[in-house]
Amino acid sequence: MDPSTSEAIPNPAWPGAPGERVLFLLDAASALEVEVLRSWIESARPDGLPADRVEAIRIPSSRRPRPIDGAALEVCLSSGEPLRVAPLRVVWLAPEREGRREAGLLDLMLLGDPRDPGPLRARFIQRFAPDRCRVVAGEPATARALRRRWQEALGSDLAETTGLVPFVVRQAALALDRAERRHRGGRYKIPRFLKAEILDRPAFRGGLEQIAREAGRPIERVRKEADRALREIAASHSPLWIDVFARLCRSSSTRGYDHLRVDPVEIEAIRALSSQHPVVFLPTHKSNLDHPVVFRALHERGLPPSHTAGGDNMNFFPQGPIARRAGIFFIRRSFGDDPVYKFVMRSYVDFLVEKRFPLQWFIEGGRSRSGKLLPPRYGLLAYVVDSYLRGKSEDVILVPVSVAYDQISEVADYAAEQRGAPKEREGIGWLFRFLKGLGRHYGSIDLRFGEPISLRTALGEPNGQGVQDPLVVPKLAFEVCSRINRVTPVTPISLATLAMLGSGDRAMALEEIHRELADLTGFVTGRGLPVSEKLRFESLEAVEATLDTLVSSGVLERFDAGPERIYSIAPGQHLAAAYYRNTMIHFLTNGAIAELALLRASEAAVGEAGQAFWGEALRLRDLLKFDFFFSEKPLFVDELRHELSLHAQDWEKRVDDPDEAREILESIRPFQANRTLRAFLEAYSIVADRLASLGMAPVTDERALVRDCLLQGEQYLRQRRIRGAESVSRTLLQNGVRLAGNRGLLAGDPAEIVEARLRFAAELSDTIRRIDGIEALVSARRTGAIR
Repeated sequence: MDPSTSEAIPNPAWPGAPGERVLFLLDAASALEVEVLRSWIESARPDGLPADRVEAIRIPSSRRPRPIDGAALEVCLSSGEPLRVAPLRVVWLAPEREGRREAGLLDLMLLGDPRDPGPLRARFIQRFAPDRCRVVAGEPATARALRRRWQEALGSDLAETTGLVPFVVRQAALALDRAERRHRGGRYKIPRFLKAEILDRPAFRGGLEQIAREAGRPIERVRKEADRALREIAASHSPLWIDVFARLCRSSSTRGYDHLRVDPVEIEAIRALSSQHPVVFLPTHKSNLDHPVVFRALHERGLPPSHTAGGDNMNFFPQGPIARRAGIFFIRRSFGDDPVYKFVMRSYVDFLVEKRFPLQWFIEGGRSRSGKLLPPRYGLLAYVVDSYLRGKSEDVILVPVSVAYDQISEVADYAAEQRGAPKEREGIGWLFRFLKGLGRHYGSIDLRFGEPISLRTALGEPNGQGVQDPLVVPKLAFEVCSRINRVTPVTPISLATLAMLGSGDRAMALEEIHRELADLTGFVTGRGLPVSEKLRFESLEAVEATLDTLVSSGVLERFDAGPERIYSIAPGQHLAAAYYRNTMIHFLTNGAIAELALLRASEAAVGEAGQAFWGEALRLRDLLKFDFFFSEKPLFVDELRHELSLHAQDWEKRVDDPDEAREILESIRPFQANRTLRAFLEAYSIVADRLASLGMAPVTDERALVRDCLLQGEQYLRQRRIRGAESVSRTLLQNGVRLAGNRGLLAGDPAEIVEARLRFAAELSDTIRRIDGIEALVSARRTGAIR
């Protein structure tokens, strides 16, 4: 049920059996609400049930807390007579606008939350819009059952230490929340009593006492620090601000985009999962619009707001306070050396997992400046996995999420940062510039959900001890990323930039681009790859329309003053074009590796070519492992077999002959290695050359090394020592440095490191030579020398 279109809440049924004594707990924020509830009780009381068999006690409202008559409630609960306890609440509905019942900015600015009206406004609504005033009842329970649950809770380290009356009041509020959600829907499922439920737990208190003892600090000071840390971390949901934030998300994500495409079947599958277990959404991070897009999609389909982790750099006014009230919790970039903050963070995640609240964070940590999925961050995932393994939930479901755009507004900023410019600091001025940048047309947005991962299925039942194997979390994170890549759609823009970058700096005629895109479309459709929309490159007009979209955004330039209309990458826009190409590059990597391995096999001796093929393929897999998510070796080998079988069914029988390997290579259409791997290998070669120039000197500052490589790359580009302008990229160079570090080339035995660095540079030079060989085959096919 979509709560935004819920127009009526049915009146509840009488909770007791015939003749049974009933105690109503009135969750009322005002005298008017007490009147409404007492009026309902009187009108709903069954005929023949004496009035003295029905009692009502006002309890603290969920909206406006007040003192409770604890003594009277204690007396009622302690009487030996059977008693059924039923909580009641008045629910105020928002006015209907455009078929939806949501609060908006106008409500905020004028009268406040329509679901929490003041006394005068409430009387006005009751008189003139009575359909907006409804009574809901929480699930009733006997006094005996409540007392038993309270005693059981006292024996659990998951429970807070409270008396019977506060326990019953809290259970009443939670029951009313559940009843209200059954009518409104799940989008307003928010935590109640979060601070008390965490800080008052015996296990939490015991953990703080242990920290205090180990640090030799006073326990009261540690408790105050924990209280501050929880207030710093925790989201503070508000139904009003959830609606306001949803409207802001809708406004920002429709300003520059025509459509947000979401598969309703995927949404319903997630709804079913989230009703049983806590769900963790793990989206990609390509734009600052990512969270608004995901929030909007889930909110409009009636799913509860995720508790979303954000960096504390985004916690600035007014964005921070609004986002926190809509479910974002801000965490420090680093807190490993703060035991109190770390313990509070773990306890907060435990609470959310126990209570089945959805979580969300960007699996990459920060935004990808290259368009390609970044290596995953493990921190929060480790907390969730540890929480599951310690038994906080029967299962946790990880949901990979791909947020894909035709184009984004930040691509120029990303390109500048890739060339070495500093990242702009977030703040109010930055926010306004970002929103202003959404003023032009960027196409459409696709939200895709990958196959969910059940921690119970992946890891087995909880062990009660937490994470024991250090490889568990990295393997899960990489599997999440692999599943994201599988569902990330190929877009017309990504195919067009792939075709253009394959030509380097050479302009291409419209007809030539048409042929390239026809080949690429055949590649995509032949493998059943996901697409954002049907690829319509059958006509020159369709190709021209896509190219002109990139011309209008400044990525391409068009020259039509000559006899042919030609297109080329605009000056300084190779990194922007590479960004869009890289969003789909993971689908091409295995094929590109197969091409280079076949070329290596064609250079080997007869009888050794097959071994050379597999050796080269596995070497390239290792060489590129910091930029791409490869399957485990046995599966990777099977994937290569399948890829080549699409070109030649009997390729494995033939590959041991160098001439046959060459023939198989020349049958591949289209070639991919030259336009997918060159930039990465040239970036690594810049790093290798820089390290070789250092001789035996160790690298003590990796950031300085990357800066030096950026300058050296610019020099190589001017000298035509590298072909791809997109090779001079901070992200690619950083991964080249990581690769060198992984091979022990940043520091080591002076007697060995010089030779090792030279071998690294020679290896890359030899690999790029084969890329040039693939480029020669592309030229030969263009001229008709090969088919």
